[in-house]
Amino acid sequence: MDILISNSGGQPIYEQICTQIKKNIIAGELKEGDALPSIRSLAKDLRISVITTKRAYDELEKEGFIYTIASKGCFVAKKDMEFIREENLKKIEAHMREISELARSSGLTGKDLAKMFQFLEEE
Repeated sequence: MDILISNSGGQPIYEQICTQIKKNIIAGELKEGDALPSIRSLAKDLRISVITTKRAYDELEKEGFIYTIASKGCFVAKKDMEFIREENLKKIEAHMREISELARSSGLTGKDLAKMFQFLEEE
């Protein structure tokens, strides 16, 4: 499992770890029951604090992507694709609200936004 960390972006490191592990789980690259690297080894590999790695794993566990077995480590939880889909839809809706507000303040119409989105999809 490759995780790439960027210090130049505005996203906190623990969120970058969470996002990348989630993507691997959703894409099927990490399967139910697969072991994740230990908190300490991931922190060492990424050259970050153990606290940061722990926070990422805690977030993933809270969201139901992984589970922990004491003295054994963290493992990929069974995927509830409907739950994951609903969570993603909520995030998309929130982003769309922001886009709508920004578009309105810039004088853009829904048709303008649709054209922009279509252009992005073609890239």
